[in-house]
Amino acid sequence: MTDWMIEYVYDDRAGERDRLRPEHRAHLAALAEQGRMPAYGRFDDEGPAGALLIGRAATLADVESMLDDDPFWTAGLITQRRIRSWPAVWA
Repeated sequence: MTDWMIEYVYDDRAGERDRLRPEHRAHLAALAEQGRMPAYGRFDDEGPAGALLIGRAATLADVESMLDDDPFWTAGLITQRRIRSWPAVWA
């Protein structure tokens, strides 16, 4: 398995994100339970609204597939989804 760094950039519809957040978090929690998403969380600074996720999958296509069902993605709330292979060193 390969680790993947995933960066989400959100659009400006914060109210819609708030409405869909429970479904979004449930989706990510299900991936975490399967061992496919060991870490995720939103940025909490002055930069653009977004999040960083760490995915675990064999291929880029596998990562895209598991993210395609994210309610934020299907609702068009994510304006950019950058996915990069990340050969992390875990402590």
